[in-house]
Amino acid sequence: MNPHILTLLLLVCSNIFMTVAWYGHLKLQTAGVSSNWPLWVVILCSWGVALIEYSFQVPANRIGFEGNGGPYSLMQLKIMQEVITLVVFMVFSLLVFEGFTIRWNHIAAMGLLVGAVALIFMK
Repeated sequence: MNPHILTLLLLVCSNIFMTVAWYGHLKLQTAGVSSNWPLWVVILCSWGVALIEYSFQVPANRIGFEGNGGPYSLMQLKIMQEVITLVVFMVFSLLVFEGFTIRWNHIAAMGLLVGAVALIFMK
């Protein structure tokens, strides 16, 4: 598979699991599933999900990094990852958290991040 596409797909998968690890427990708590769990149990569960996240993130960086023959510089990988993180977070929030809405300032912030991606790819 094309390393450009494979890197992006792995970063998207990674960020889906990362978002679940970071914010999924909040939904479980509001749904009453984990309300009485001690914090250490919540942390261990999140770490378990984060382990899956790393199983996608590490290969994405190794395949995508130009130092390993990939198509992207270190900065390009990082900026792409940040934009993917925010897109995944917004979709997750819209689907999982009732009452979450995207406002004009969210869109403006995303536009600035897209601008950052454009800047980082300039020679």
